[in-house]
Amino acid sequence: MSIKIVRPAVLLACCAIALAGCGKKSDQAAASKGQVVARVGDEVVTIQDLENEFRWANVTPDKQKEPEIVKRVLGELVVRKYLLRQAMAAKLDREPGVLLDLLRSREQILENAYLQRTAAAKAPGKADIDRYIANNPAKFAGRKLLSVEQIAFPIGPSAQSFVEANKDTKSLDEIDQKLTAAGIPHGRQMGALNSGDLPPEFYGLIEAKKADDVFFVRSGQNGMFFKVKGEERRPLEGEAAANLARQLMRADAVKAEMGIAAYSANLEAKYEGDYAKIMQPGDGKKN
Repeated sequence: MSIKIVRPAVLLACCAIALAGCGKKSDQAAASKGQVVARVGDEVVTIQDLENEFRWANVTPDKQKEPEIVKRVLGELVVRKYLLRQAMAAKLDREPGVLLDLLRSREQILENAYLQRTAAAKAPGKADIDRYIANNPAKFAGRKLLSVEQIAFPIGPSAQSFVEANKDTKSLDEIDQKLTAAGIPHGRQMGALNSGDLPPEFYGLIEAKKADDVFFVRSGQNGMFFKVKGEERRPLEGEAAANLARQLMRADAVKAEMGIAAYSANLEAKYEGDYAKIMQPGDGKKN
């Protein structure tokens, strides 16, 4: 028993040393090349760190020299380096739970990098892009901007039951009154929906709408009842359409690669003990 307990601890300790060592070497190398833009105690902020922050924040190259943007991004990076220094001083990186979280983050980053690279290796050609655009008119040539009157509210336990009870209601006034009576906070206003952002099946229902139809859609933690008041054609064509098609096809390719990976992983996986029953195909129950 003692051997089984000690081995994981030793492994985690080795990983902690390796992670810490990599950080120090990269800092020293950056400093020697004159790429440091700030220092926080022993921690350095390099130009590569800053450029990576711009990438994560989706700051375009033409905005990366604007003083206000640089001040905000670099300031946030300095705070993170400061807190990292405090955490390292407290030896939090050696706590098993924290180290496991670090290793999990590493796995997730590598997983995403592999999926993105594999999908990019299957980049579509012009014929594929043209075919995708032709097969998805609601996102391109037939794209429309729908003006809607909407009632939005946070989805909680009580709100979920409210949605189920009122999914066939034909009046926003009635929904407004019922939300008020149920004590569910909500807001009513005009808004807009892009047909290209809607699932094809749902947009098909909207296209076949009747004058009194009220629709419901979820967006994150919020729900929204809405009625279409008007529509305006907003076709997307040319290079803009091709760029969007590439993005959407890339996302579809990543999902496809994830599906292949899940299938292959399950073929290789050998589950032990009770987990073999839980993870068997189907619902895991035997008659």
